[in-house]
Amino acid sequence: MMTNYTEADIKSLDWKEHIRMRPGMYIGKLGNGNHSDDGIYVLLKEIIDNCIDEYVMGFGKAIEIQIQDGVVSVRDYGRGIPLGKVVDCVSKINTGGKYDSRAFKKSVGLNGVGTKAVNALSEYFEVQAFREGKSKKAEFSLGDKTAESKQVKTEQPNGTLIRFRPDETIFRNFAFRDEFIENQLWNYAYLNSGLRLKYNGKTFYSKNGLLDLLERKTQTEQLRYPIIHLKGDDIEIALTHGTHYGEQYYSFVNGQYTTQGGTHLAAYKEAIVKGIRSFYKKNYDPRDIRSSIIAAISVRVEEPVFESQTKTKLGSIHVAPNGATMRSFVQDFVAVELENFLHRNSQIAEELHKRIRQSERERKEIAGIKKLANQRAKKANIHNKKLRDCRIHYNDKRGKPEIKEATMIFLTEGDSASGSLTKVRDVQTQAVFSLRGKPLNCFGKTKKVVYQNEELNLLQHALNIEDGMEGLRYNKVIIATDADIDGMHIRLLLLTFFLRFFPDLVQQGHLYILQTPLFRVRDKKESIYCFSETEKQDAIKKLRGTAEITRFKGLGEISPDEFDDFIGKDIRLDQVLIHEDSSIDDVLEYYMGKNTPERQQFIINNLQVEIDEVEA
Repeated sequence: MMTNYTEADIKSLDWKEHIRMRPGMYIGKLGNGNHSDDGIYVLLKEIIDNCIDEYVMGFGKAIEIQIQDGVVSVRDYGRGIPLGKVVDCVSKINTGGKYDSRAFKKSVGLNGVGTKAVNALSEYFEVQAFREGKSKKAEFSLGDKTAESKQVKTEQPNGTLIRFRPDETIFRNFAFRDEFIENQLWNYAYLNSGLRLKYNGKTFYSKNGLLDLLERKTQTEQLRYPIIHLKGDDIEIALTHGTHYGEQYYSFVNGQYTTQGGTHLAAYKEAIVKGIRSFYKKNYDPRDIRSSIIAAISVRVEEPVFESQTKTKLGSIHVAPNGATMRSFVQDFVAVELENFLHRNSQIAEELHKRIRQSERERKEIAGIKKLANQRAKKANIHNKKLRDCRIHYNDKRGKPEIKEATMIFLTEGDSASGSLTKVRDVQTQAVFSLRGKPLNCFGKTKKVVYQNEELNLLQHALNIEDGMEGLRYNKVIIATDADIDGMHIRLLLLTFFLRFFPDLVQQGHLYILQTPLFRVRDKKESIYCFSETEKQDAIKKLRGTAEITRFKGLGEISPDEFDDFIGKDIRLDQVLIHEDSSIDDVLEYYMGKNTPERQQFIINNLQVEIDEVEA
């Protein structure tokens, strides 16, 4: 069949049409706010980033954020947008002050797109600038200007006010979650010592930067030695060692939290190994040096290059155009400052050395078991069908970032559920791992049990996380178990496994729970899938009480055709989060320890809340 290709087939989109048609190019995923990387939080970040840039340039010491009924308000006290350019700065692509490196030498956003994207993706958007006793205001809807005031006198201090409500036709049923926003704001505070951020009446402030960050992220009694905190021109680091398994890193570029790391974090990891080897004059294995490490790095670079618009991974090779390489910049700083610190603090140096030697002993103790386990895993992967792999993987060296970020693996129980998932999955980005029975309870166990238990050993090999998150093969690791007592128990055992031995998988936001429907309510014309008792009651009312109700007890009861609806574009996932004020050891002790009466009361209290909500 031939198709004509003429001038009529060529279409030009204006700036807002292109953003609205391809929002993922500008803000990553969309979502409804249930995940920390959903688009509504990127919209908020783009606005705050501009305020931060003003603070970094020395203007304004406070930022005020309010969110109520989905409407976001952000007020800074910087210089304020030049009044004659208020409309252009929020509605003309490639218009802004960040193209002049003299004004914004080490800014987060350099492309002039962020605020325009917020404007185009908001059903209501308002900008008001206050500058030298005068003010100007403009209002928009979906990027189209609806009102513009003349310049008027004002007694307000200099700065900018942005108010917007995300477009619900794009961010369906969205809702902002306080815990995600508060994590964002704490990171801004840590990276900008002295700045006060106020959110809905709560203040976020840091005096000591990355030192405060690590203190907040850890429990002091679980650290092997006091936090090492070092600052230089355009670089700040902090590090310590804990008693946990895994490695824990926080990396930032120009105040941006790079959740996926990048060239600066790679250089930092290498620099720590090199510096410690030099100080102790011994060629320690990098795994022994970095085992149980908790570390943070912040750098400021000129014209940073990120691997995507959402700026979660730094790609810059140099700290400035024609400047030093990122690798040499970080390594030179760490080599000098870390060695000087350890010479001045002999007690900390000794405790650090003890931690490294302990890791070395533990690694050598399980070396034989590990070798046999790896041989078994290699042989098992050839002959069994536990893993139905996908074609694209998260840490591949090639491929588009947004495609790699879509990769996921479902951890299922039994052949029937994994069979249904396998039949309807996207073979490009979705893998399935089938569990056999209940996993081992890992509470209080050492890493040795992972290699001794075939099921857990095969699981860590499927994920490729034995030696750290750099090899992780899937962006989302999704626990997909039945919505019954046995399924909940398996879920809890898997959570214990990951939190005990691979806490960085959870802390980096890779672990999720799959929501599957509990009920199907249908009549002759319509089927409604319900994920809660409340949704079931609403569906019965909608179908006027004449419906047939099916209670799904297990994933195996859901047909492949039905599953297609639940793991596609409308997939419902709950991200597993550890609150900043929580200790992983305390969490595991509470849920897996011997405090049965406390857990029983917890269940009773939460069951009553669910009953009250249904009755309401």
